Amino acid sequence: MIDTKQIQRRFMAHLDPVLLMAIGLLMLVSLILLYTASDGNWMRVLGQFTNILIAFAAMWVVANMPLHYLMRSAVPIYILGLVLLVCVALFGEISHGARRWLNIGIATIQPSELMKIAVPLMMAWYFEKHEATLTLKNYFIAALLLLIPVALITRQPDLGTSVLIGASGFFVLFLAGLSWRIILGMGVVAAASAPFVWSSLHDYQRHRVLMLLDPSQDALGKGYHTIQGMIAVGSGGILGKGYLNGTQTHLDFLPERTTDFIFAVYSEEFGFLGNIILLSMYIFVIGRGFVITANASTYFTRLMAGSITLTFFTYAFVNMGMVSGILPVVGVPLPLVSYGGTSMLTLLLGFGMLMSIHTHKQLVKT
Repeated sequence: MIDTKQIQRRFMAHLDPVLLMAIGLLMLVSLILLYTASDGNWMRVLGQFTNILIAFAAMWVVANMPLHYLMRSAVPIYILGLVLLVCVALFGEISHGARRWLNIGIATIQPSELMKIAVPLMMAWYFEKHEATLTLKNYFIAALLLLIPVALITRQPDLGTSVLIGASGFFVLFLAGLSWRIILGMGVVAAASAPFVWSSLHDYQRHRVLMLLDPSQDALGKGYHTIQGMIAVGSGGILGKGYLNGTQTHLDFLPERTTDFIFAVYSEEFGFLGNIILLSMYIFVIGRGFVITANASTYFTRLMAGSITLTFFTYAFVNMGMVSGILPVVGVPLPLVSYGGTSMLTLLLGFGMLMSIHTHKQLVKT
């Protein structure tokens, strides 16, 4: 006779039920929201449900992976990611003026998504190897491990992804103990180099910054996304217009409403109180990530757990900020809610690592 309870225990052995419940609620919000955002398109909802199942399977595999396997995979995954980014630069497909995709025969992939996991994994591995003798040279080498893929992705150009990867790597540097004086010095250098960075930006990237300052100067062009997002967020009021009743959404004023601007759909239909509930869900996930980080048993796992958690926070903050008009539009989806298979897979791979860190306490030295 099959012991279903034993099977269930084995299946859940390396899944953190608290974190699983929190991300499950956000995925449920995604399915509910995609139905209204796509005007009742069940195929869109089914597509996202399929994305969730695939990503969940990947998360389960990673969660059951012992920590020394994660460490061993750091260098090969990072090198593979760099090779694929170089291939994109040489042979990648061009779409909407950007060269971000690579056709590998059976599918077209976006290698930059892989680097969201590969970069912090590689940097955490490097710091683990040099934990006992950390010097300024080690931080410099780690920074190079970050800057090489960021430069390749910025060249595509893909500002949103390069910002996220840059943030994930910076979090590893910060958690590894980078001096506050150096961080402040980097901030001063960044501010001083702003004119040179501005001149090197593509025209559309400069327009995004200018539209942040005054979107009304091109209300029907470059500023359209920002204006419509702010109108949708503001028109929800306290209680919202009600599910399926968002006028900005269903009268087709709101652009990219199933992906980058899905938060505007939510804000219009569920209002300020709905936003408080959604923010509480995100805060709960982030808080759980910090608990796992604080209880991590090794230097490597603390760096990885902290970077994954803070990067998830960055995802949510940047998306909500650009939809609300306080940040430039950089094409960052709302984590676990926006439609998209690659983003969902990357996020759940990260959560799988968090769960592995939480349930596998001992790291085998390699």
